[in-house]
Amino acid sequence: MRRCLIVAFLLFPLLCLPGSGSADTFTCLACHSAMKGKIRADNNVLIDVNVDSDKYEGSVHGGFDCIMCHKQFQSNPHNPAKAGNLPRNIAALSGKLSSKAKADPVALAACVECHDEVYKGWQDSAHGKNIIDKRQADGAGCLDCHGSPHYITPKTAATSMVNRKNIVKTCGECHENERIASKYNLGTHIIERYTESFHGKKFALGHPNAPTCISCHRSHDIKKWDDPDSPVAWENRTVTCGKCHPGASKKFVAAITHKPYGKDNPIPYYFEKGLIVLLFGVFAFVVGHVILEAFSEIRDFVFRNKKEDGPHE
Repeated sequence: MRRCLIVAFLLFPLLCLPGSGSADTFTCLACHSAMKGKIRADNNVLIDVNVDSDKYEGSVHGGFDCIMCHKQFQSNPHNPAKAGNLPRNIAALSGKLSSKAKADPVALAACVECHDEVYKGWQDSAHGKNIIDKRQADGAGCLDCHGSPHYITPKTAATSMVNRKNIVKTCGECHENERIASKYNLGTHIIERYTESFHGKKFALGHPNAPTCISCHRSHDIKKWDDPDSPVAWENRTVTCGKCHPGASKKFVAAITHKPYGKDNPIPYYFEKGLIVLLFGVFAFVVGHVILEAFSEIRDFVFRNKKEDGPHE
């Protein structure tokens, strides 16, 4: 009895903290907000045990009980729940995601409870099939794009990884990774090519209507470019580009690509070279014109002075 009173006394301040979390959440955070470092689980996976309570409270999941996602545990900390108590769809999905979420596939599968429609689109996407069908751990899942589930903020927040200002960098974490690009034959320097493009330059300048990755490829239901349902499939490009460029033709969309410039992609390559020549040509003309104008003024000034200093009758 005395021990119970001591525990209740220690936990009481946590129960009085502001926020919408429950007693179960505060019980978990009592330890996990203080713990540091990583531990090695039974399956030899390293798990970061620290959860920043302030950041968690300010996240979109801050009002959730921990066991809403970590369904393999009960209210009693780390007392495993019986497998039969897991919802069937969560149990089945966790098996499909085990190659990706080696530490806690159940918690990752629990996303489907609140984000069912999003999950359906992702499951049929190039990213989802890579994880579920091909069992590849480096496929893009929820956490790769949105960050830690404990700290996810609304996409309108500047801290969000999928905020408009951050989405290109987030996509680049994989698409600029040479190992991943080589493994899946994605091509290299995709983000670099985007940054150098007219779209990328408008984006860098902060133009509110400049297209980003998801403007053309969509977000959760991304398809490979050769998939007929992809918005960047050849037959769909005029419609996709036409949202910003009414009347876009096949010739117009052919020049928009992430391929490196070269013999296999000559249109943007020579177009860029032509623009460079035109730019320097204009500068050369302006500078030459100024020099000639200055020379003319100097010549007229010199001859005028000579004439005025000449013999008078």
